[in-house]
Amino acid sequence: MTCMNFPVIDLAATGKNIVRLREAHGLSVRDLQEYFGFEMPQAIYKWQKGQSLPTVDNLLALSMILQTPMNDIIVCRDFNCNQNTKGQSTSVGCPSDISMYLIYSAENHVGSYSRYLARFFLRLRGS
Repeated sequence: MTCMNFPVIDLAATGKNIVRLREAHGLSVRDLQEYFGFEMPQAIYKWQKGQSLPTVDNLLALSMILQTPMNDIIVCRDFNCNQNTKGQSTSVGCPSDISMYLIYSAENHVGSYSRYLARFFLRLRGS
């Protein structure tokens, strides 16, 4: 099987990016909490600290309120499967469609089985 390098989501850098974009638009955590209808702001703080990612629905809503495409919110890094090391973060090369977001998100959180599935789906897509 041919090994391919592919991006994975950098949670910490994505969280910092969410903070930067939120502040650039003059929004507080409380503003986002109200926009999403969250009873408590913990989910937003977890996103900002890189402890979790917004769901796809929430990422879409976040992109709308921040007037920023979803793939500009997410920060990716390359995963080199030959060396089994993760490369430097970059906002370039992030997946731009939802199916790829889900594949990379699962790979980043679950481990080797998800990496196998991600490679399988990439082969199916002809990437």
